[in-house]
Amino acid sequence: MGTEPAARLDGATRCYRRGDERVYALRDASFQLARGEWVALVGPSGCGKTTTLNLVAGFVEPTAGRVLVDGLDVTDRPAHRRGLGMVFQSYALFPHLTVFENVAFALRERRRPRDEIERRVRAALGLVRLESRAAQRPAQLSGGMQQRVALARALVYEPRVLLLDEPLAALDRKLREEMRGELREIQRSIGITTIFVTHDQGEALGLSDRIAVMRAGRIEQLGTPREIYERPATRFVAEFIGASTVVRGRAIGADRLELPGGQVLRIDEGGVGAAFRPGEAVELAIRPERIRVVESAGENVMDGRIGGVVYQGMQTEVTVDLAGGQRVLVFVGEPAPTGLLPGQPLRLHLPADAFIRLAAGD
Repeated sequence: MGTEPAARLDGATRCYRRGDERVYALRDASFQLARGEWVALVGPSGCGKTTTLNLVAGFVEPTAGRVLVDGLDVTDRPAHRRGLGMVFQSYALFPHLTVFENVAFALRERRRPRDEIERRVRAALGLVRLESRAAQRPAQLSGGMQQRVALARALVYEPRVLLLDEPLAALDRKLREEMRGELREIQRSIGITTIFVTHDQGEALGLSDRIAVMRAGRIEQLGTPREIYERPATRFVAEFIGASTVVRGRAIGADRLELPGGQVLRIDEGGVGAAFRPGEAVELAIRPERIRVVESAGENVMDGRIGGVVYQGMQTEVTVDLAGGQRVLVFVGEPAPTGLLPGQPLRLHLPADAFIRLAAGD
């Protein structure tokens, strides 16, 4: 059993009927988690990420496929017999119980001995640094403290897998950023396998060992944060994870792309995987931080006009309209050059090695 993945979905599907129509919330999802791994599920609303989490948890049953934990098929087991811990977005704490009683609740339901409950609850509260708050009630705690109580309650009975359903979404931005680091530190310290649902790209990129990008009930791409960001497989992934400009054109050589406005880009084959076939339609992505504002002409230098400027403190987001209708997004760091006003001309360099080829037909 020790060599088995900590958790695995095998062709998991969840569908329901809307009149005569069959609607899929999740379709043929398969992936596995190594022990101690943190996997984030991301995607737009309705993509299937919460359905996936609920299938693993046992809150909904798959229409087809299997759920395995430690190599055991738990598809037909109820949620309370799967040995999993879950933290909800709302925390779901009992307002009339103290912090200690909230954390102890699951152990008491399992009729564990009193001395074991005392020991495990104290250890869980120590893990989240809330020992001194044991006698208080949730209403007396900050949002961040309530989140840590919910985490302690999920961890107290030493679950096989920890499931997190947007646990930081209810916090303000500063507290959310603080809690990210604490959450990851706790997860690493105990080495628990974790599935994390979030709508925040920064959380997914900064916390996860791997990310599953979901779309319309399917896993569009599964990979490390670096793979997802630097080598998105499809246009959807490129545009969903981080900002990106999609460049469309027609190949006029093995490493040349002509844009609709007549501009020609040289593309490094190493970045796009293979030479172009002359005449084929090509779709590439480029991250805005790779584009540079320049003054002189040269290879892969494009002239355009500023379409919009958004000041973001450490950087300024500038959209530039090229000939032929292509719009490019560029991040300009501080100090930003003067003259960044809508309608002003701007010259950009798009490095040949910065392009990512997207899957055909996406």
